Amino acid sequence: MKKVLAGLVAAAALITPELAQAEKVVIACGSVGQEKELCTQGAQAWAKKSGHTVEIMSVPTDAGQQLAQFQQLLAAGSTDLDVVRIDVIWPGIVANYFIDLKPYFPEDVLKQHFQPIVKNNTVNGKLIAIPWFIEAGLLYYRKDLLEKHGQKPPTTWQELAQTAKTIVDAEKKAGNDKLVGFVFQGKSYEGLTCNALEWVDSFGGGTIVDPSGQVTINNPKAVEAIDFMASLVGNVVPKGVLSYEEEGARGAFQSGNAVFMRNWPYAWALANSKDSPIKGKVEVMALPKGGADGKATGALGGWQLGVSKFSAHPDVAADLVKYLAGPEEQKRRALVGAFNPTIMSLYKDEELLKANPFFGSLYDTFTNAVPRPTITGSKYNQVSTEFRNAVYSTLSGKGKAADNLKKVDAKLKSLGKNGKW
Repeated sequence: MKKVLAGLVAAAALITPELAQAEKVVIACGSVGQEKELCTQGAQAWAKKSGHTVEIMSVPTDAGQQLAQFQQLLAAGSTDLDVVRIDVIWPGIVANYFIDLKPYFPEDVLKQHFQPIVKNNTVNGKLIAIPWFIEAGLLYYRKDLLEKHGQKPPTTWQELAQTAKTIVDAEKKAGNDKLVGFVFQGKSYEGLTCNALEWVDSFGGGTIVDPSGQVTINNPKAVEAIDFMASLVGNVVPKGVLSYEEEGARGAFQSGNAVFMRNWPYAWALANSKDSPIKGKVEVMALPKGGADGKATGALGGWQLGVSKFSAHPDVAADLVKYLAGPEEQKRRALVGAFNPTIMSLYKDEELLKANPFFGSLYDTFTNAVPRPTITGSKYNQVSTEFRNAVYSTLSGKGKAADNLKKVDAKLKSLGKNGKW
């Protein structure tokens, strides 16, 4: 207890001097779904409470473009941005641009969060970001359509394809020509890396580069996974999916024009919003397995908050981070927008579970989610780009997975050291 009190006193000592003077803090919020709105509300609530002012910086929807924007600003030593929203795959890429947040967050506070995420955000002993919300890929489905046509929720990708075809064919006979079977994030960007990693992992094909640094993507199970999903494009999967990011997929699903959708947890609140055509008609479950001997998986996602080392008032910025990542604000975001907390105790909160019934099953999903190969460090973007471009080529009919993944394997080995990372 003495150590905890000492930590709190130390943190207070660091923050108090600058907090005595009103300052302006600039934060880069997200832009997908309700992210910007909820982030702005939280930041403004902090400003009212603290006496400071806050400004919201606009960012692209594409995470890769966001990273490029931040890197450009930070590499120039810009003081225009104080608090940065950091993707779960960025810590090894951007660590040098952020302050160590350990002095502001006592150990007992850090232990409230999912520890794999805290570990993920620690680079060379420096805590560069605090967990804000966590994600994993999930399967959304129209429970009303499955019930109408006597179908059960699929446990494998093969069952999903058959169920989707059965429902779409029946609906078309009844005059519903707009309905498609399955939508996901098929554009060649980071979202496709997540989707494709889920397919590969669910079939038992590994994680592109394993934790030891060995490139593993060129294997029969990975080939089977990508070829199978490619076989669905133009069939139960519309070709338009190849241009979809998160919001494109959500738009198709929420308009009532898709049976199944892969997306992140945020889509739940929007699908059940007052003006949603599918309100009350949706269920969420873990993504299917790649066959009877496969596994249910989901790509680990999530966002953190870090303070730029170029901030003119880092103590004030750190105080904003403490507020936004705290239990009250995480609970509010979960209730309003279905953003999954990183604070473990909130998964036992009855009010949250009532608002988001599927939260109870997500605890295991998050603890078992498949991580992207961030062992590749600063070259992760190159690794991800090579992989998703090969997958995109296969989905769009430009070569088979065996040939495309073989090329990726050779390229990734050339990027590493002696064929490894």
